[in-house]
Amino acid sequence: MTLKKIVFAAPVALALVLSGCGGGSSTPTANVYCPTAFTVQDAGRITHFKPGGGRDPRDIEYEASLVSAATQCELKRKQMNVTLVMRIAVNAGPSVTGAPTQVPYFVRVLTGAGTVAQGQDFIAGFKLSAANPRGQSQEELVLTLPYSQPNDLSAYRIAVGLKPTQEELDYNRRMDGRQ
Repeated sequence: MTLKKIVFAAPVALALVLSGCGGGSSTPTANVYCPTAFTVQDAGRITHFKPGGGRDPRDIEYEASLVSAATQCELKRKQMNVTLVMRIAVNAGPSVTGAPTQVPYFVRVLTGAGTVAQGQDFIAGFKLSAANPRGQSQEELVLTLPYSQPNDLSAYRIAVGLKPTQEELDYNRRMDGRQ
């Protein structure tokens, strides 16, 4: 094949390849309307202290962070099934007890108006100790979002986060210099 034929054939081949990439069907795909998960401000990490009055670094039982949250969707008749996968990481602090560590987290499905359509609190469990100071879990949930028209799905948003107590939230804000 000569160079002139390659130069002519390349744009034609590219056009043929691109014509096979979506857009050929009038039915929407799940990926177009799949809501992404976002971490709520101040809910990305927790520093948990042992019971009692001390609040210096020696009193930390564990520190947890929400590492990632992602969604995959499947469109069905009048509903979208959303698989939400979250990764939570924990590190033991100097006051870790060896008892099961329970990290609270939440998932909220928000409508376009900002109201909560669905919501639930969960616990991620870990077994931390001085000998096993780190852990990570993958939390997987399936959410069902109803719709009348596929465009209704574009309004949904998924809010996720760890669930700090007021004291833990205040501590995080002080450490960030916001309080």
